[in-house]
Amino acid sequence: MSVLTNNVIPGNYGKIFGTNAVKDADLMKIKASLLELDGIADVLLNTEIFPRELTVHTNKMVSVADIENTVKSVGFHAIPKDLFEL
Repeated sequence: MSVLTNNVIPGNYGKIFGTNAVKDADLMKIKASLLELDGIADVLLNTEIFPRELTVHTNKMVSVADIENTVKSVGFHAIPKDLFEL
């Protein structure tokens, strides 16, 4: 494990997570709960694909585990995708 796989670092790229939430209302609950975390600047939702994806942008280093636990508290899962597209 490395700093890049265990954390979301500040920048324009962000980190992409897959989620098992399907309904728009559930995705908005996830987004609202993530925006309450210290360091989260923005959460973009991709509802055009399945499984749905969240792109999380930060303004300081945020742990992937913190993001996963926040999404779990809403009743869903967030699974980080690879660092970069191949």
